[in-house]
Amino acid sequence: MKLETSDIKNFMAQLPDDKQSIFKQLRQTIVDNIPNGFDEVISGKMLAYQIPLSTYPDGYHCTDDTPLPFVSIACQKNFMALYHMGIYMDSVLLDWFEEQYPKHSKYKLNMGKSCIRFKKIDAIPFELVGELMAKISVEDYIATYEKAFKK
Repeated sequence: MKLETSDIKNFMAQLPDDKQSIFKQLRQTIVDNIPNGFDEVISGKMLAYQIPLSTYPDGYHCTDDTPLPFVSIACQKNFMALYHMGIYMDSVLLDWFEEQYPKHSKYKLNMGKSCIRFKKIDAIPFELVGELMAKISVEDYIATYEKAFKK
């Protein structure tokens, strides 16, 4: 499900003025590089990319009637965040990202389990984010998810 242009404009208009253009660029990087099959939705105060129930009817393990989440982006008070469930579940992908990050940024990687925090928003490594987004297809993500959470 592609969000309507008006939905995106309304969402962006609610962001702080000084962060709108960078957030828009981060969103566009994701949209340009994410494989086909993920839906873009507004989830709370984030843009989220998920696998629709029509593709994966089992849904998210915590709530079966919820589409399977993959990536979200948020504009927090002191940083922008990219939440990437693939990095959380796939140690090979995490290792790749951690190895590549210093090649794309002079700043130290600030990361939690699935959360990559960009405190210097004018230095987000957009090329690396694009590469990360392109690395996992819907089918690959479902297989990784089922390996990690389905017993």
